[in-house]
Amino acid sequence: CWAALKAFSLGKSLSTGTSKSFFMQQTNKIKK
Repeated sequence: CWAALKAFSLGKSLSTGTSKSFFMQQTNKIKK
Protein backbone atom coordinates (compact mmCIF):
# COMPACT_ATOMS: atom_id res chain seq x y z
CA CYS A 1 0.00 0.00 0.00
CA TRP A 2 2.88 2.37 0.87
CA ALA A 3 4.51 1.67 -2.51
CA ALA A 4 1.24 2.47 -4.28
CA LEU A 5 0.94 5.74 -2.37
CA LYS A 6 4.54 6.64 -3.19
CA ALA A 7 3.98 5.85 -6.87
CA PHE A 8 0.83 7.97 -6.85
CA SER A 9 2.57 11.00 -5.33
CA LEU A 10 5.48 10.54 -7.72
CA GLY A 11 3.13 10.48 -10.71
CA LYS A 12 1.34 13.55 -9.36
CA SER A 13 4.65 15.39 -9.01
CA LEU A 14 5.71 14.36 -12.51
CA SER A 15 2.42 15.65 -13.93
CA THR A 16 3.12 19.07 -12.41
CA GLY A 17 6.74 18.93 -13.51
CA THR A 18 8.17 19.76 -10.07
CA SER A 19 9.68 16.31 -9.64
CA LYS A 20 11.29 16.48 -13.07
CA SER A 21 13.00 19.81 -12.38
CA PHE A 22 14.16 18.52 -8.98
CA PHE A 23 15.54 15.37 -10.60
CA MET A 24 17.45 17.43 -13.16
CA GLN A 25 19.02 19.55 -10.39
CA GLN A 26 20.09 16.43 -8.49
CA THR A 27 21.57 14.92 -11.68
CA ASN A 28 23.54 18.10 -12.38
CA LYS A 29 24.96 18.06 -8.84
CA ILE A 30 26.07 14.44 -9.25
CA LYS A 31 27.73 15.13 -12.61
CA LYS A 32 29.75 18.08 -11.26
